Amino acid sequence: MTKQIPLEVIPRDLRQIEDKSGNIYESIAIISKRANQISHNQKEELHAKLAEFAPATDNLEEVFENREQIEISTYYEKLPKSSIVATEEFTDNEVYFRNPHTNKESK
Repeated sequence: MTKQIPLEVIPRDLRQIEDKSGNIYESIAIISKRANQISHNQKEELHAKLAEFAPATDNLEEVFENREQIEISTYYEKLPKSSIVATEEFTDNEVYFRNPHTNKESK
C-alpha cells in the first residue's frame, strides 16, 4: 500500500521539523535538497517518455499534437509538488541525511 501524498500544502509544526535535525534551517535545507532531487528525477522521466515522440527531423511546420504526449504531460502536472513530497518524507523519517561537520547521521 502506497502512502497518499496530499496535493495541497498543509500547515506544519515547525518544532517537529526542527527536532529532526536540531536546527530549523538545517531541516529546511535538507527538505530543499530532497525536493530538488525529486524534481530532477521527475524531469528526467518526463523527458525520457516524451523523447519517444520526438520527430526524426526538426521541422517547425510539422508540429503534431499527440494524444499520448498530452496524457503523459497531464499526468506529471497532476503529481504532488516535489517540495510537498520531500516534506512528507522528511517528517516520516524516510530521508537519510548527515552533517559532515558534526558527524551526526540520521534517518
